[in-house]
Amino acid sequence: MSEKKFDFERFQQEAIRGLYEGKSLTGEKGIFAPLLKHFLEAALEGELAAHLQEAKSGDTPSGNRRNGKVSKQVKSLSGAFELLTPRDRQGTFEPAVVAKRQVIITEGLEEKVTALYSMGNSLREIAGHIEELYGMELSATQLSEITDKVIPAMQQWRARPLESLYCFVYLDCMHYKVREQGRVVSRAVYNVLGINQEGKKELIGMYVSESEGARFWLQVLTDLKNRGVEDILLVCVDGLKGFPEAIESVFPHAQVQTCIIHQIRHTMRYVVEKDKKEFMRDLKLVYQAVSQEAGFLSCRL
Repeated sequence: MSEKKFDFERFQQEAIRGLYEGKSLTGEKGIFAPLLKHFLEAALEGELAAHLQEAKSGDTPSGNRRNGKVSKQVKSLSGAFELLTPRDRQGTFEPAVVAKRQVIITEGLEEKVTALYSMGNSLREIAGHIEELYGMELSATQLSEITDKVIPAMQQWRARPLESLYCFVYLDCMHYKVREQGRVVSRAVYNVLGINQEGKKELIGMYVSESEGARFWLQVLTDLKNRGVEDILLVCVDGLKGFPEAIESVFPHAQVQTCIIHQIRHTMRYVVEKDKKEFMRDLKLVYQAVSQEAGFLSCRL
């Protein structure tokens, strides 16, 4: 009896329709659940075929053969679905892809652990989350092996070649509290967001330092140059002292513009608290103006 083939064209149409309807790719009733169901059931069929072939070609061949299928409801990170597992007459088939009594499929376990780790959870907290979600105990050594896998990929991403020209590049630094050797310390993360010639945003790089300074930004810009960036049309920065000079030394033709948010924050320092709401209402007319002339007109009004 031939197995019913998976209708990829229908799956694609339903998946696209589901996306337009706002359905999630994963999770409860996830769009990818039917595709995962097909892959797992095909793998189980292959496992049983290999098991029966091995029994037939052994020293004492048995008359074991297929004996229908059993259904069970399983949950995965791609959604919940009904899984059909083939059986054999003698009950010797022990599937490895999805075990007989397994109802939770954690094919995305490593991604889940990595995501929790990136959010600042400790290995102990991650182990607690995994045990609560999946009923699975993981040691600190096992968790470390999973999180260490992202290091080569991260290094490869940080060193990847870049485009020769970016129309806009936003340079900003964010500060975080991190745990280091049992102490909570502050770290500065230098973010470089670019907009290429096609108008698409691209996270060019992220760099970590103990604090923010123009000298470290110079190292960041030099790294961008070494990775292939030849010119930038417009660079948006905050009001850090020495920042424009650092940019000019690496990209002398780039135009430097102070971020509007930082300009507003700097301006508000000179306004008394009771006048800030009214002042902000008038200031919006200026920085939202469509032209310089319209901005001057707003000031006179």
